[in-house]
Amino acid sequence: MKIILGSLLIVAAIVFGAMSFMESKIEYGDFTTAISSEKKIQVKGEWVQDMESNFDANKAQFTFYMKDDKGKVEKVILDGAKPNNFELATSIVAKGKYESGCFHASEILTKCPSKYEGDAQAVKKSL
Repeated sequence: MKIILGSLLIVAAIVFGAMSFMESKIEYGDFTTAISSEKKIQVKGEWVQDMESNFDANKAQFTFYMKDDKGKVEKVILDGAKPNNFELATSIVAKGKYESGCFHASEILTKCPSKYEGDAQAVKKSL
């Protein structure tokens, strides 16, 4: 009886682990893929600075426009405050779903320029 109970416990743990992994696995795509997909997706792109962006304190939402790597521009609504270093970001990854005519992000990752990267022109001149 103990062996059967132990085996069932191990099988349940494996099934639970596999289901958790599948839920946490988020694929990369573009806005076109996000529009046609029902699943959560990661879209890489850049902030469109000359279009409206604002933070609504009542709803605790940050709204901005983003252009994906294929050039498609969409409105992005992030549940939460504007990410740190958002203005300095060279690229953005928005994780979320396309709903009600815009991309609803649950998380935003920003890539900022490294302060350790050298100036290529300065290096060439010193040679």
